[in-house]
Amino acid sequence: MRIVRLANFWTPTSGGQRIALDEVGWRYRERGHEPVLIVPGASDGDTIGSSGRIVTLAGRRLPGTPYRLLTDLDRVGEVLTRLRPDRIELSDRATLWPVLRWAEEARVPAVLWAHERVDAILAPRVPALIPLDRAARLWNRRTLRRLTRAVAPSSFVAEELTGAGVPDVRVVPHGVDLDRFHPGRRPPPSPRGLRLVWVGRLSMEKRPELAVGALEALVARGHPAHLVVVGDGPAGAALRRRAQGLPVTFTGHLADRDALSHLLAAADVALATCPCESFGLSALEALACGTPVVAARSGALGELVDPTAGRLSDESSDAVADAVEDLLAVPAEVRVGLARRRAERFSWEATVDGLLSAHEATTDRCRRGRVPA
Repeated sequence: MRIVRLANFWTPTSGGQRIALDEVGWRYRERGHEPVLIVPGASDGDTIGSSGRIVTLAGRRLPGTPYRLLTDLDRVGEVLTRLRPDRIELSDRATLWPVLRWAEEARVPAVLWAHERVDAILAPRVPALIPLDRAARLWNRRTLRRLTRAVAPSSFVAEELTGAGVPDVRVVPHGVDLDRFHPGRRPPPSPRGLRLVWVGRLSMEKRPELAVGALEALVARGHPAHLVVVGDGPAGAALRRRAQGLPVTFTGHLADRDALSHLLAAADVALATCPCESFGLSALEALACGTPVVAARSGALGELVDPTAGRLSDESSDAVADAVEDLLAVPAEVRVGLARRRAERFSWEATVDGLLSAHEATTDRCRRGRVPA
């Protein structure tokens, strides 16, 4: 079947959502389906890659970010009409929700693959005086009222969708490439001491400054430590100033996935400080490399990082440093084994199974006439 997938906030260098779309796309092809991804870009394009066909439509740049948006939704509808999809898979409900109206009128079953929580994304950007919870609920009810089924990567995301009235929300976690991300890539112990790594977009909601602050606290406590920060973004310049005089290496965006796996495997502890993470793919990749994770207590990371594979911490640099010290009390070989075993519970094949099951359930429901298709 032809599965047309739509996503905003997608670039060739973006993070977890792009990786998930790529990993699922080529597995759709392996199973005999025809995935087509519609995304915004600087200009129109139509290419074929390992993850399927990618149709790029010229989109408007979102100020202060590397992202572009599909804002001409009439044109999106024209492309959908030409493509004649058997299924619609929507990966951004915040800006592309009018596509659900097109799907309803065209009688094409649609599934939302949610990659975020609206309230969590807005929280660091909205003044405290604004009633964020109420605003998010009103927005979700407006944008999701035509939706009957959604797939969420975590209970943290599913909770918001269920609260917005979506009748069937399935939790389908992301997976990890266990062959690429593997403890076998771990180097010998470093004479430089404790090795820390942080991976993600350098933006305020990800809280990368907590990782730098934790390093500072650990050094002050007498730990010979070094931090590698992988990623780039609008907070990069301020973070580099914050890290001056500390043993921190900034790699910038790292497109080479094998190089990333080597960095994750070389670390003693990975830091995942984002308090609004919808899943935590980089944390899972670290676990697959045998690297335990100190993760934010809030958000979805607590569902991924259990006490065997890491520690949860509050939102302060000292709390992150405390959690790192607690992990170091566990023998290194034990930490590696427990982290890897936790990651082995997650596979992209299971993710694809869950998505296709949701698509099929939506189709069956439409055939029975229970919802307008």
